[in-house]
Amino acid sequence: MIKTGILNPSIQSLLCRVRHTNTLVIADRGFPYWPQVETIDLSLVDDVPTVLQVLEAILKNYQIGRAWMASEFFEQNSQVPITAVKQALGDIPLEHLPHIDLKLKVPQAIGLIRTGDTIQYANMILESA
Repeated sequence: MIKTGILNPSIQSLLCRVRHTNTLVIADRGFPYWPQVETIDLSLVDDVPTVLQVLEAILKNYQIGRAWMASEFFEQNSQVPITAVKQALGDIPLEHLPHIDLKLKVPQAIGLIRTGDTIQYANMILESA
């Protein structure tokens, strides 16, 4: 039995299938659904879990080469969530692009993890290193 780390078997399986330069999406509760992208829905209630919580959980066993977030996240949110995301990503390059362009990148992702996050535009795409 797994005692630490990611306990969710669907997320474990998804992370094991992500290879070099493949992408993974972590999205908020209102992010659109793509039938062709494997989606793991972790949403329970508002803000449980958050995108940041999922990011921090997978960072322990998942090597990220770069990340993308919507430029609207940085324009419409307070400094608190912005700083938290930047701290969690550390030295991982983070690119900003319009939300519509971020969504255009989703169909190429290996999978999408949906959270209960309510922070505006908190969605991110992570590219495996």
